[in-house]
Amino acid sequence: MPTIRTSAALPPVFQEVGGQNINNLGYADDTVLIAENKEDLQNLLNIIEEESRKKVLELNSKETDVMVISRKQESPKCDIFINEVKLKQTEKFKYLGTIISNDGKTNREISARTAQAKINFQKMKTILTNKHISIETRKRALQCYIEPVLMYGCKAWTISKQIQNKLEATEMWFLRRMLRIPWTAKKTNERVLNEANKRRSLVRTIRKHQATFLGHVMRRGKLEHLVSTGKFEGKRSRGRQREKIMDGLATWLGPGKVSDILAAIKDRDLWRDMIANAYQQGT
Repeated sequence: MPTIRTSAALPPVFQEVGGQNINNLGYADDTVLIAENKEDLQNLLNIIEEESRKKVLELNSKETDVMVISRKQESPKCDIFINEVKLKQTEKFKYLGTIISNDGKTNREISARTAQAKINFQKMKTILTNKHISIETRKRALQCYIEPVLMYGCKAWTISKQIQNKLEATEMWFLRRMLRIPWTAKKTNERVLNEANKRRSLVRTIRKHQATFLGHVMRRGKLEHLVSTGKFEGKRSRGRQREKIMDGLATWLGPGKVSDILAAIKDRDLWRDMIANAYQQGT
């Protein structure tokens, strides 16, 4: 049965972006419907249900969830029905291997990725902590088999200072276990990095992936470009605005302004040089 993930965004998140209506995301048989309010969302679902029936297909209410994206601590209720069956409202769901949460943040996804990477590390513990294997070889093994698990989907992460500290702590967790340094040794991170002949690179690598991907999608000029640069109708919410991926990259790359990096992206050679310089100098 096709899987339908329905998402009601209050206030509007993706319904109208840059003057273009975006109400669904689809990959194979996994579909996400997006609407400003529950009435529009119900109408979209009714259309999908009606068209599916014409093709002798049936939507499975047990495999269909509804989620409200909101900045409020408690998400508003959203009653959506399929054939008079009320759908379960959830706080998160997994789409294409990535956790989407109702607060619109990537914290849960990053926590899940960190936990999975540590599990994989433990599975390869006999190799990664083997002192008969050079530390350089073990670092390569970490880079090839553990870090990709951690960084899956990192191109869409918003890295706040809190998240950066968590990622750096995870990087040190790997190194301390590779060097068999117990917490009772009370060695500073700097001493551990010196023993491993390494400098912090995890966050820099994630930023590099994000910048490379951003350059690709911006020059391509498709849906990703629209949702990254398009304007939303309505008023800003009260309080400090959340940091966006573009803001973090603008700071990491140097210009400090999103408009500057959007202009630089058009020149491939300039963009590559900016990424290389930021990777070598940044943290």
